[in-house]
Amino acid sequence: MHPDPRAAAHTAADHLLERGFKRFGFVGVRDRIWSRQRRDAFVAYVTKTHRSTCEVFELTELTRATDFGGEHQRLDTWLKELPKPVGLMSCNDDCGREVLDAALLAGLAVPDEMAVVGVDNDEILCELCDPPLSSVALNAEPGGYAAAELLDGLMSGRIRKPRNILVEAVGVVARRSTEVLAIEDRKVAQALQFIRKHEGEAIRVGDVLHAVPISRRSLEMRFRQALHRTIHEEILRARLRHARRLLRESDITLDELAERAGFGSASHLSAVFSRHAGLSPARYRKRLRSQ
Repeated sequence: MHPDPRAAAHTAADHLLERGFKRFGFVGVRDRIWSRQRRDAFVAYVTKTHRSTCEVFELTELTRATDFGGEHQRLDTWLKELPKPVGLMSCNDDCGREVLDAALLAGLAVPDEMAVVGVDNDEILCELCDPPLSSVALNAEPGGYAAAELLDGLMSGRIRKPRNILVEAVGVVARRSTEVLAIEDRKVAQALQFIRKHEGEAIRVGDVLHAVPISRRSLEMRFRQALHRTIHEEILRARLRHARRLLRESDITLDELAERAGFGSASHLSAVFSRHAGLSPARYRKRLRSQ
């Protein structure tokens, strides 16, 4: 059983992309297969899919233990030289803690100059970081049940061949290390803040324009230039993000979920969700629970 590296990397990247970052970095641990897999998936996603730049730094497991100061001096120097603002993914939460410690020693402002997201969502570790670390949460409990079922089947002879069990990334638990919008256009940043603040409500473009006093044509043009999508598309993305979170974290009915996510009706929610996610809300929830 192991986490899906592609899903974890894409979830981390999407979290940083939603905050407007165009430059990225990855910090991993050399000679660790899982770190390399997450690195390759993250770099490919932001460079090929989103045509952004991505720098890579890899800690060495041996020197982390025997030459802690020297290893972190290299990391400090690398962080200082990165173009800012930059969104960083660390291979896991422990590595993310080291990145935040190095940033503090280097005098870098997190998240204003550099936002950091880890993987595993180790709540105690993440909350003890300075600032608290945002992290990709993994759907580990269903994976544990699946592993136990597989082991029982192998021991009883019902299952003859071992198989890989991938643990899905279910989203980012956002904390202060990514609490920023890396948008140079302040009007667009204000509009994004308003949309995210009201993502569970049935807001419309007119509500955004009321909160950000500027002509609709001007804001639409600036939105497209900064984010390559319309205001309406961003509102829809926010509603879907809220709906996915409710599907993961609650057992409420689809009617109630649709109301809470700003869709108005379960039929409207199902149609939009299926078009964007490739499966219905009910099947999405069932897949999460079955893993």
